[in-house]
Amino acid sequence: VQLQASGGGLVQTGDSLRLSCTASRRTFTNNGMGWFRQAPGKERETVAFIGWNGGGTWYSDSVKGRFTISRDNYKSTVYLQMNSLKPEDTADYYCAASRYATGSSRAHHYNYWGQGTQVTVSS
Repeated sequence: VQLQASGGGLVQTGDSLRLSCTASRRTFTNNGMGWFRQAPGKERETVAFIGWNGGGTWYSDSVKGRFTISRDNYKSTVYLQMNSLKPEDTADYYCAASRYATGSSRAHHYNYWGQGTQVTVSS
C-alpha cells in the first residue's frame, strides 16, 4: 500500500487547510488511519486517528476543537481539516495506515506511511 499525502502549504494564522491522504489500494478501507506531525527539532506527535468505518476518532489536546479527521473509503482517502491554524502547527504532516481496524496514537501500530506534506503557518 502506498499513501500519498497532499494539501500542505504556507498560510497565515487563523487560516484553514485540508490535508488529503490517498491510498493505492482499496484494502485500506479495513485499516485505521492516523495523522502525525513533526516540527524541526521536535519529536513526532500524533495528531489524530480514525477507525476503519469513520468512528473511533481521537485528537491530541493541541488540535482538539480545531482539526477534524474524516475518511471516504470509496475514494480510499483520509482527510485532516485544519482550522484556526497557529504558528505552532507548523510541521511536516504524515498520514499512516494502521495494522488494525482501529486507529492508535502509537506510531508502531502503523505499518504504512505517506511521504509527508509541509504545513507552514506564519504569524
